[in-house]
Amino acid sequence: MQLVTNPKIRNLAIIAHVDHGKTTLVDQMFRQSGLFRENQEISDRLMDSMDLEKERGITISAKNCSIEWKGTKINILDTPGHADFGGEVERALTMVDGAILLVDASEGPLPQTRFVLKKALENRLQVLVVVNKIDRQDARPDEVLNEVYDLFIDLEADDEQIDFPVFYAIGREGIAKTSLNADSSNLEPLLDGVVEHVPPPRFKEEAPFQMLVADLGYSEFLGRLAVGRVMNGQVQRNEPLVCLGETGTKALRATKLQVYRGTTMAEIGEIEAGDILVLAGVEDVHIGDTICHAESPQALPRLRIDEPTVSMR
Repeated sequence: MQLVTNPKIRNLAIIAHVDHGKTTLVDQMFRQSGLFRENQEISDRLMDSMDLEKERGITISAKNCSIEWKGTKINILDTPGHADFGGEVERALTMVDGAILLVDASEGPLPQTRFVLKKALENRLQVLVVVNKIDRQDARPDEVLNEVYDLFIDLEADDEQIDFPVFYAIGREGIAKTSLNADSSNLEPLLDGVVEHVPPPRFKEEAPFQMLVADLGYSEFLGRLAVGRVMNGQVQRNEPLVCLGETGTKALRATKLQVYRGTTMAEIGEIEAGDILVLAGVEDVHIGDTICHAESPQALPRLRIDEPTVSMR
């Protein structure tokens, strides 16, 4: 079957070391994309939803959201920056086609950044480098960019991967630019860069519906939720589906289809290939399972996650 793209969608992960400004940058993306009304009160660090994350300023659980930018939906996945949470990282990266590597203009790339970037390069994701906090008194953006190039080379990136687009940002003020001397008062250069450089999702034309379960959630009202990217085809609410797992096939029905809009979920009647779907009414499902139409069951390759670095007996 011929591969086609969905030009209306971009799926993007954000990679950063703790306290390099990832969550602050995403907050500004929400504000500047028109997600909130001008007079609407909003809290800072919207992507840190767990109490521990807000308290410590770290990302433990990968979370999803989306913005609309000039007619394109950008799904944003916030990845933990720690090898300790490697399973979260690997699951998130299976749903995206590109990543922003956010690096502090003073501290440069640090070890936790290295782990997630390595996974992104292995997945052949298009990486955009953002040197953040260029307003710091001790900022050294040119040296930090050279350190980023050294990191790519050390991770055995090829010539195409090393030729990445570079942006300079003051995330706290919502400013990004394509060079240190460029004039900018907003994030438009970066958001335009995401649409330009991150490839749209590809899928097989006329292929039946297939979704790879990359994450699980739970709702008090809807029960267990399966989260994943629609790899091929379309699905409508209440269609008969099957879940292809390691231990066999289970019949199920999609009682509710939801997608990310901003930081919340919105119910839809039908979803297109390439988007990230939250499926309700799927009680017996596990990460790595394939959900597909009952009349054309065909499993996708299961997710492979690194073994734990620490074991106990």
